[in-house]
Amino acid sequence: MKLHELSPAEGSAKAAWRKGRGAGSGNGKTAGKGHKGQNARSGGGVRPGFEGGQFPIYRTHPKRGFKNHFATNYAIVNLDDLERFVEDTVVDIDVLLAAKVIRKPMDGVKVLGKGTLTKKLTVKAAAFSATAKEKIEAAGGKAEEV
Repeated sequence: MKLHELSPAEGSAKAAWRKGRGAGSGNGKTAGKGHKGQNARSGGGVRPGFEGGQFPIYRTHPKRGFKNHFATNYAIVNLDDLERFVEDTVVDIDVLLAAKVIRKPMDGVKVLGKGTLTKKLTVKAAAFSATAKEKIEAAGGKAEEV
């Protein structure tokens, strides 16, 4: 393959469409802007969120909440989710993704203590709740923080 043979994937690139270049182009005269008015002028149109001079909704509602962008977001796994694995399995993030227990790895996995665990498993996760750690070790398994 050579440089001149490269082309974008089918349907990924739109063909060039020159506005206002004569009636024959199908987009001449007003160039798709209709006749007169605010939107026909250069720089015309209203800003995003403008509601025609009516008091805008974003000003009627108070600002609420705060999102901490530095927080660690764990994918949550409960002990009853781990019950599906066979005895003596090493359960880590890859095994959980493959078994579709979690959908995204996020910032790691946190194991919580909801449910019971009857099997001896080695669980590798970023964090454990105190009850989860207790129940895993009570079942004869290991809770390893990665």
